[in-house]
Parts: sequence; structure tokens; C-alpha cells
Amino acid sequence: MEELDSLSGKLLIAMPGMPDSRFRQTVTYLCGHNSDGALGIVINRPSDMKLGEVFEQLSLDSRDRDLANQSILKGGPVNRERGFVLHEAGGSWDSTISICGNIEVTTSRDVLSAIAGGKGPRRALLALGCAGWGEGQLESELRSNSWLVVDATEEILFETPYEQRWAASAALLGVDVSRLGLQAGNA
Repeated sequence: MEELDSLSGKLLIAMPGMPDSRFRQTVTYLCGHNSDGALGIVINRPSDMKLGEVFEQLSLDSRDRDLANQSILKGGPVNRERGFVLHEAGGSWDSTISICGNIEVTTSRDVLSAIAGGKGPRRALLALGCAGWGEGQLESELRSNSWLVVDATEEILFETPYEQRWAASAALLGVDVSRLGLQAGNA
């Protein structure tokens, strides 16, 4: 069997002809990828919910208005009630996985408590839900040209405005997504 190259730490950029409407014009950060499947977090779909609402629901006190106004992302259609904090490395949280370089994902409440108290990671995104692929599913979608793949950058993850992430991620490959057609094929 051919050994699989992990795409963990990469960005999946939806092609303009993406057949699944839930992923049209999305950028997904891959937190894990192996022969069993893949898990990622969509990083460019803000919801109407704000971080301050999450703090309030969890009885966490934060006086930082900018932080409280940060949008919660729609991380994907799987486990939509579960929170995922994608953040810079540093600190010690109960449920953290190091992904690639300086990026980690934490699913435990303690990181939110630290963020609310001003002692958490300097840069972080909170998403509800994730994207998941079963064994061989992502590889099949890649062969059918549903996605472009590029190395993630901290600038895209934490600094680029949500509405610019799709085009900015493709630009890392030198691709202008506005010039791509809706149909894809293989030669």
C-alpha cells in the first residue's frame, strides 16, 4: 500500500466548482490527516455569535470589548455544538494537540478561561464544529479537483479578514480564484 503524505497543517481552498454547497468558497485548516481520514476547521465562515456570548454562557468574565466582539467561526458541519480553539502554541491546556509548527488546537474549557482572563494565547480563533472526511474521502475529492492545497500561514489564520481568506490563500499559490472556471478536469 502506498504511504500517505499527511496534509496536517495545510489549507484546503475550495475550488469555484465545489459541488458541496457547505464548502463553497471556504478555506479549511487541516488539524489532522492520516490513512483513517482527516479533520479540519473552516477558517473563513464567521457566524453571528460573538466570543462574548460564549464567555457569558460559560460564566467567564472578560472586560476586553474587542475580544468579546470577535466572531465565532462555523468550523464545519460535524460536531457543530463542540468548540475548537485554533491558536498559537504556548501555555498548557487540558486537551491540546500540536498540529504543525507554532499552531495548536484545544478543545477544553481551560483555554477559554485563560483567553477571557487575558492569559491565553495571543492569537486564537474559536470555531463551533469541524469538517471531517472518512478513509480515502479527502484523497478522492483532491483527485476530482475540489480543493487546492497550500501551506498555512499565521497571517492567513490570524490576521487576514475572513472575507479575504479564500482569495488570499489561493494567492499563496499564485492563483487568482476569480479567474478559475467552474469546471475542473484531469488530463
